[in-house]
Amino acid sequence: MFRAQILKAAATGAAAILALSACGAAASSTPAETITVGALAVPAGDMLKQVQRELAPKQGLTVEYKEFSDYNTPNPAVSDGDIDANLFQNTTFMETYNKAAGKNLVSVGKVYLPPMALYSNDVANLAALPDGASVAIPNDPTNESRALKLLASKGLIEVTENPITLKDVKANPKNLKFTEIENASLPQALNDKDAAIVTLAFALPAGLSADKQLLVEGKDSAYYNVLAVKAEMKDDPRVQKLYKILTSQDMKDFIQTKFKGLVIPAS
Repeated sequence: MFRAQILKAAATGAAAILALSACGAAASSTPAETITVGALAVPAGDMLKQVQRELAPKQGLTVEYKEFSDYNTPNPAVSDGDIDANLFQNTTFMETYNKAAGKNLVSVGKVYLPPMALYSNDVANLAALPDGASVAIPNDPTNESRALKLLASKGLIEVTENPITLKDVKANPKNLKFTEIENASLPQALNDKDAAIVTLAFALPAGLSADKQLLVEGKDSAYYNVLAVKAEMKDDPRVQKLYKILTSQDMKDFIQTKFKGLVIPAS
């Protein structure tokens, strides 16, 4: 009888060990199927919420979305390991960050284009933009360069081959008066400027609509936003699965319905 009790106790202990082992295995498998992604609220935040709710669960992936309010914090968050990936920037912006911070973020691939546009509350069309008009533009090197190229594409100014700042403006036939402003404040600049160049991430929350656009980037833009991660994470199965979801037909349909052509999905 004593021997039977010992055998029973041993069996119970073994079962407990197996149960704990199984729990440990389950716990360790959870992070492998979870990915944390940072973005600004619009449009990428809306896209990631759709992925989180509807698309990722079907693929066995859990997406945790972290919202940021500016362009300066999502990259350090990836570099420091606070989040696994971000979706808010083009490759030029990312490479500028890498160079300045000595980091190694890489692009997994293009996801969508948030077109930069010249907006106005008062001017009806580009031809009506008056000589000497006041124009607000982004003050960070990537988006300022992008803004100058957009204006140059319609002959409003002439710039050097690779403009970065206003010093690279070679000719200004309409004598436009430029003011450099932080991206998030550009929509408000329309209250006292004739026009402002605003990226879509800040134009949509501010209620700037297509009928206020005097000039807008097209599908051939070089500034598509990318899914960015640390170099060692690029081939991670979670990252690849997320990128596949973000570029799926389901996501393209969502972008078209949600943003009515204002956001252009990568082809």
